[in-house]
Amino acid sequence: MLQMLADVLALIMWPIFDLTGNWWVTILLFTVVTKVILMPLALWVQANCIRMVEIMPQINRIKVAHYGDSEAIGEAQTALYREKRYHPMLSLIPLAVQMLILFGLVDVIHLITEGGQPGTEFLGMVPVEDGGLSWIMPVLAALSAVALGFAQNRINPLQREQSRSEQLSTNGLSVALAFVLGVFVAAGMAFYWICSNLTAILVQVACNLIIDPRKTIPYDELEESRASLEELNGLQGAKGPWWKPNPLARREKRDYKRFLNIVGKHIVFYSEGSGFYKYFRGAIEYLLARSDALIHYVTNDPDDQIFQLAEDEPRIQPYYVSEKRAITLFMKMDADVVVTTLGDLDNFYIKRSYVRDDIEYVYMFHHTTSVNMTSTVGEYDHYDTLLCTGPHQVEEMRAIERYRGLPEKRLVEVGYDLIDREIADYQARLANAEEQGGRPTILLAPSWQEGNVLDSCFADIVEPLMGRGWRVVVRPHPEYTKRYRARWEALKKRYEDVSEDELHFERDFSSNDAILASDILVTDWSSTFAEFGFTTLKPSIFIDTPPKVANPEWEAYGCPSTDITLRNEVGVSIAPADVRGRIVGVVEDMLAHRGTWRERIEAIRRDFFFNLGHGGEVAGEYLLAAMLDAQAE
Repeated sequence: MLQMLADVLALIMWPIFDLTGNWWVTILLFTVVTKVILMPLALWVQANCIRMVEIMPQINRIKVAHYGDSEAIGEAQTALYREKRYHPMLSLIPLAVQMLILFGLVDVIHLITEGGQPGTEFLGMVPVEDGGLSWIMPVLAALSAVALGFAQNRINPLQREQSRSEQLSTNGLSVALAFVLGVFVAAGMAFYWICSNLTAILVQVACNLIIDPRKTIPYDELEESRASLEELNGLQGAKGPWWKPNPLARREKRDYKRFLNIVGKHIVFYSEGSGFYKYFRGAIEYLLARSDALIHYVTNDPDDQIFQLAEDEPRIQPYYVSEKRAITLFMKMDADVVVTTLGDLDNFYIKRSYVRDDIEYVYMFHHTTSVNMTSTVGEYDHYDTLLCTGPHQVEEMRAIERYRGLPEKRLVEVGYDLIDREIADYQARLANAEEQGGRPTILLAPSWQEGNVLDSCFADIVEPLMGRGWRVVVRPHPEYTKRYRARWEALKKRYEDVSEDELHFERDFSSNDAILASDILVTDWSSTFAEFGFTTLKPSIFIDTPPKVANPEWEAYGCPSTDITLRNEVGVSIAPADVRGRIVGVVEDMLAHRGTWRERIEAIRRDFFFNLGHGGEVAGEYLLAAMLDAQAE
């Protein structure tokens, strides 16, 4: 068969030599002719590559939807290939054809050189046998492969969309193949490979002109889907150098397997970090005291405080599962009741169970304010039950359901255990007289969003307050110091000569002492005002910077946002342009009428929360009843 192939190639090559009289030019023109003959095949492969890139957004969405479940991804991807008539192996056909031509050329080059015709001496030299100048051929072959790879990464519609590692592996294999080929074959063969690589670039340019990928490939959609997948891949990134094994991997694998192997789980709490236990605490303590249920607690934080608590309470079963693996765990969730503080269940990475459709998913609020303006569209759509902190959340949620035509959820009038505990702690603080004495303290605690008061009007707030016998404490959102470290350091540097008694920049965010010890809070749109005002019964000053709006259609719901209406009930709002001229007068008035503000905020607090003082107990009662109902079915 190879002899027949060699005869066919010779029929093409000899007429070219008769025309040119030079074997090097003959090989070059032979390469061009074969590329022209094979152009229909190149166009067929081009169309197949474009089809693959066209469906890449769908493939990326499949990988996001079934993240971590390789079997489900494989099945869905195969079904998509079949539907779109994409053939993954088709792109290998040109390489197979090239190898056949190479095998056929071996006999042709041997036939040319064995006669000893002038000009064929170098053509037949093999570097590994003859050495000398013939070693230049494998080097040039490798360089031509580098040039081809560089070009293909930029103009081949499929290869340009591959990851950097895929491109490097593909190009590396091509370069290695070219060099090795050049070492063990005659120089004429290596020269053909060089010509083939370089003309392949021209073929790809021609294919792009004939079948333009830009006309059919949805690049915007592709970029959006890729960003979602990359964001997912970035979750819980590896710690330390890539070559060191993750020290938590074995622990995570053990906990993951242990969780899935337990049958008959009645309740599962899911925490994104150690700081979230405070929202579940009251309900968990109630369940431990009033039932014999095991508390299964899944956390993304390997240092979560729940592991220490479990040492003294054997009915708490904690599991460390990273954000990535939690995606798969939730897909395989088998429990009667699942409680989280996670928004957008089923909208993004964390999905409802694929193995049970009767799980009750319960959302426990980790804030006390709006569910319309500052929550995303559909953030609570896939929860069965919301444990609401107050009447405003019920009113706003029902308005959302009416506007969007959604079925009514179970909205349980629970309250807010965290505020109950903070009020109790604050009362104990007052009883111990820790707040007496000292100069009045004004706490500046803004949000971290763009346009926050640290960036927009910090000097207008702070400078008028200095030199009046007051102390200003600046407590940024932890996210601000993480994202905008340079801004934060520059701000502190600017006021480093001001006495700590007048202006203090908070550095430790683990304690709430600064909040509880302050007399007035100044903020923009941070929800800290609710914790501060309803715990201490002290007023806030709100700087009306542009609000945080996560839901652009919230006003269409026909229900005001608590984040807006509450501002002028528990404090005073000031426009940014008026801050320097008004803030001193507002502070003086608030300090002079502390009792009036205390009575006013206390009256608002009574109506703002359900079951004030008993939020954790009521949440526990509901969850226990939900577990018993599930077992009775």
